[in-house]
Amino acid sequence: MTHPAVLALLLLLVASVSWLLRSPSEREEPQETTASHTTERQVDYYLRGLQATTMNELGQPARTLRATEVKHFQDSDTTEMLAPQLTVYQDEQPPWEVRSETGWISPDGSLVLLQGEVNISRAAGPGVDPMQIETRDLRVQPREDYAETDEQVRVRSNENWLDATGMQAWLRQPSRIKFLADVKGFYAPPQ
Repeated sequence: MTHPAVLALLLLLVASVSWLLRSPSEREEPQETTASHTTERQVDYYLRGLQATTMNELGQPARTLRATEVKHFQDSDTTEMLAPQLTVYQDEQPPWEVRSETGWISPDGSLVLLQGEVNISRAAGPGVDPMQIETRDLRVQPREDYAETDEQVRVRSNENWLDATGMQAWLRQPSRIKFLADVKGFYAPPQ
């Protein structure tokens, strides 16, 4: 054998002996951890008590968004809200009030997901009865004042009620609501 080969064999022998001389607990193979190796999401700003109003082309309030807490995530450029409330103003009628448990806003602001229990209401006004809508997990396109859900919907207006599965709602005047399936209800004729 040549001198470099003897040196390599000697180093291998020393490494093997040192491994055998370690205690049994030191010789065990490291176990893979089950913890996820994903990086923690980075919040780049955090707000409490948000109230933001957007105006229409005439300089009048179009909609107001409120939330008790807001977190913006740098990695996804998305925003999460706690207890969001969206007000959609009408020209000559009471505004629509939309509330949910939590919310999520897409990076460009074109989609808002109102998650958990969602409550939509409108007070009585000239030519309109009060309305209360209860559902879950509402998708909102704020620029169009449009909202939809695939979940169960309960609508109440005075003594009238309606149950359905799925809903599309256009909140901008002229407001209208379309129920998608399994529609049943009760209508009390005016006296």
